[in-house]
Amino acid sequence: MARMPDRQICLDLLGRMCLIRRFEEEAGRQYQRAKAGGFLHLAIGEEATIVGTTSVMRDDDYLIGTYRTHGHALARGTPADKVMAELFGKETGTSGGRGGSMHIFDAERRFMGGYGIVGGNLPLAAGLGLASQYKGEDSVTVCMFGDGASNTGNFGETMNLAALWELPVVFLVENNLYGMGTAIERHSAVTDLSRKASGYGIEGERIDGMDVLEVRERVGAHLEEVREKGRPSLVEAFTYRYRGHSAADPEVYRDKSEVEEWQQKDPIETFIKGCLENGGLSEDDVEAARREADQTVEAAVEFADSSPEPPLESLYEELYVVSETMGWYAVDERSPEPHRGELGEDAPDVAKNLAESGAAHAAEEQEQQSREGVRD
Repeated sequence: MARMPDRQICLDLLGRMCLIRRFEEEAGRQYQRAKAGGFLHLAIGEEATIVGTTSVMRDDDYLIGTYRTHGHALARGTPADKVMAELFGKETGTSGGRGGSMHIFDAERRFMGGYGIVGGNLPLAAGLGLASQYKGEDSVTVCMFGDGASNTGNFGETMNLAALWELPVVFLVENNLYGMGTAIERHSAVTDLSRKASGYGIEGERIDGMDVLEVRERVGAHLEEVREKGRPSLVEAFTYRYRGHSAADPEVYRDKSEVEEWQQKDPIETFIKGCLENGGLSEDDVEAARREADQTVEAAVEFADSSPEPPLESLYEELYVVSETMGWYAVDERSPEPHRGELGEDAPDVAKNLAESGAAHAAEEQEQQSREGVRD
């Protein structure tokens, strides 16, 4: 059993987990209010895996995740204001409102983003590790991915190259027992995912992802070993998400009794209980952490709500690397005067006029249909 750390560390761990839990709950509510667009994947229940991992990473280490990464960004120190604003699609978001829930990104804190493609972050993590190695740095990349991603071709290819080139990467599987709605025993021939890279010479370990102290201790050991030896390792964190795969998930693939059983192992409540029993924290400390999380998230919603939308004229910005020597990436032929698609803001006036006329016509058609519906 992991040793209870000092009071300040306990406060930090509890504060981060409470913030993630409260943020995710509010994100779900705002999504139902249609404030947040696109898809929404919540990590409620997985806070110990996230916080335990990030708490032992150095500032110069890299973290890369999947599409369930609001909490990862928060744990690395990204302000809740900016994360919520990104969910709202606002200009003040982490990606200027262009990424949304699945593409949180904070290069300043070396959080290299969430990715919507299952397993898409694996080869990118190898690239980050290669960059550290090439530059002679002792920074380590932590690549967090779901159990379903371990079945992708990217997994095998990345494990092979990481082992072959001895890249400084800790691959951490957030095994929440389901690849979307498919149980692990139905989607993976090997259910002990800590062994899944052994054929490539990468040693693995299974840990309790619901215990923030165990995650902190074991991931810390892996980080130290990878940093010293320069070889990759694999950690499987056994965890559980209390909400569906996404906000649109009806959850017909698992029983309520199963969810209730895992809720008895709630990572936040378990940690609080341990801290109170061992004298690490007081009831006042716990209440203060929850109150601070509430206030931070409430302020984040207000900030996101009052932030401006990206201006329409910025639609074509940051889509392409524009160069006169590299040719055209796209051709916009919606007008009699074709122009470079990546330079939409420089489209001829006739193209803009046609677009505005088309929008006006569409509005008239919609109004007409609405009137006909009323008459019917």
